[in-house]
Amino acid sequence: MTLEPEGADLIRAELSRLPAKPGIYRMLNGQGDVLYVGKAKDLRKRVTAYARPERQSLRIRRMIAETRGLEFVTAHTEAEALLLEANLIKRFRPRYNILLRDDKSFPSILIARDHPFPQVLKHRGARARKGDYFGPFASVWAVNEALSVMQRAFLLRSCPDSVFANRARPCLLHQIKRCSAPCVGRVTEKDYARQVADARAFLAGRSREIQAQLSGQMQAASDRAEFEQAAELRDRLRALAQVQSKERVHLAGVTEADVIAAHQAGGHTCIEVFFFRAGANWGDRAYFPSHGREDEAPEVLEAFLGQFYAAHPPPKLILLSHRLPHRALVAAALEIRAGRKVALQTPARGEKRATVEHALANAQGALTRRLAENASQQRLLEALTETFALDAVPMRIEVYDNSHIQGRDAVGAMIVAGPEGFMKGAYRKFTIKSEDMAPGDDYAMMRDVLARRFSRALKEDPDRASGQWPDLVLLDGGAGQLSAASQALADLGLGDIALAAIAKGPERTSGRARIFLPGREPFRLEARDPVLYFIERLRDEAHRFAIGVHRAKRGRGMARSALDEIPGIGNRRKRALLHHFGAAEAVSRAGRAELERVPGVSRAIAHKIYDWFHPEG
Repeated sequence: MTLEPEGADLIRAELSRLPAKPGIYRMLNGQGDVLYVGKAKDLRKRVTAYARPERQSLRIRRMIAETRGLEFVTAHTEAEALLLEANLIKRFRPRYNILLRDDKSFPSILIARDHPFPQVLKHRGARARKGDYFGPFASVWAVNEALSVMQRAFLLRSCPDSVFANRARPCLLHQIKRCSAPCVGRVTEKDYARQVADARAFLAGRSREIQAQLSGQMQAASDRAEFEQAAELRDRLRALAQVQSKERVHLAGVTEADVIAAHQAGGHTCIEVFFFRAGANWGDRAYFPSHGREDEAPEVLEAFLGQFYAAHPPPKLILLSHRLPHRALVAAALEIRAGRKVALQTPARGEKRATVEHALANAQGALTRRLAENASQQRLLEALTETFALDAVPMRIEVYDNSHIQGRDAVGAMIVAGPEGFMKGAYRKFTIKSEDMAPGDDYAMMRDVLARRFSRALKEDPDRASGQWPDLVLLDGGAGQLSAASQALADLGLGDIALAAIAKGPERTSGRARIFLPGREPFRLEARDPVLYFIERLRDEAHRFAIGVHRAKRGRGMARSALDEIPGIGNRRKRALLHHFGAAEAVSRAGRAELERVPGVSRAIAHKIYDWFHPEG
């Protein structure tokens, strides 16, 4: 295969300005998009290899052929270059790099430190609130399970401070023995602090120590004939014993570690990550990074580590299934990231190796399922191509739906699917500007959404070279939606994009949907036709996403307090009022004297608030 020499010629011309220092380099195409980000101990020496494309793999030769620009940044050390490389790959997502596509944040547990009776809660995102954070947990399910144990074993409150401040009697959680009701004085601050300390010890891996303490307290209470307290301690012990009895993978003597295993098959890789914290397994997650078929497991694993720990703090120990090509370099980079020592090990025997083998078995199973799903998806796409008379198998299908209530809070939603299933990172939402359209005009809404989506596409990628253009646009609706979409695309000169609409059957019955295509009579597929099931699944996903977007928007609107409308009442006073009364409705019913008792509310402000809600008074 002969490739254009222009890219290699450009690289050769740039070699003279590259320093013999550590750093990163970026290959750019003619539109300025980043094709590849690489690190180097010696920039000039590393990039020189690209000037001889005949020695590279076919995939890298394609990248060299597309290159029309070269940028570089120097670093003090190769480890710093590795960290910078990982950050830039996450930012630009170059098509020729090994990419970690699913990199969502992990949930954790927070025991707050900003209240005399600390709250325990599930947390995700920036750790801005003062308190102790424990994690990561692999899933929300794992966090919920841990929180359930903590509620039963330590009776800590989970309610927000505003609810806590306005309780008059214990809530249901106290009645079912999952909270000690500090809000109404059922437990002293000293005793509650002891419960919090026990919970922290439990999350730090000292559960057996806590069990021994509770067992001793239970026996002492029984000896004093305080049988009600002994029964409460017995129930808390049972909650902890339930955790101990569950069959899970454990690592003796290891309090904090990630176990990461890579399995390859069919040119694809699954990387399984197990999280061990506080001496217990806090769940696992499978990843399927994007890479070339020629990339070997150690190389994929090394690239994965750089990108994964660019977003998550590394633990003290990482157990790996393969030896890395540059293990010392990766360890040095992770130590910079963590601010402490990080050990990378590839165990060959013993309990640690058994744990790695367990992770490998999980990776193999996950990849087998993934490949089977992809094969099934490919067959469905091929059948869809025949049913809709498309020119080629669609690699990107965009599905559109709108959601509103009588025209209010109208939103549009776009979901994307391809050979590997739903591409959730490509989903988009649209706030529909309805000033120029009749309320509830679904056709006008569809025109508005498509006009905005494809006007932006024309502006950002007129040559359709980025892979972000659909091969098929599927609409939730019938002939009216199809006509509106056809007109919107025709106005933009995009009449070549394949369109289809799927209308729900009588009484929204599954399997009775009608399909509308331009220039053809509407038709139905057999109820058991896999293509019908496939497009109904696409439509239902778009509908689910649209409903979710609409509910979130409506919820934000409802969350606006009536206090926002009072002139001169800022956020600080509004928070004080809500913390004191619990809700805006309670503020509206309060008298002047009661309003004056709120911290930060003067007599004049209290009268102003009262007069706002009682204009006749």
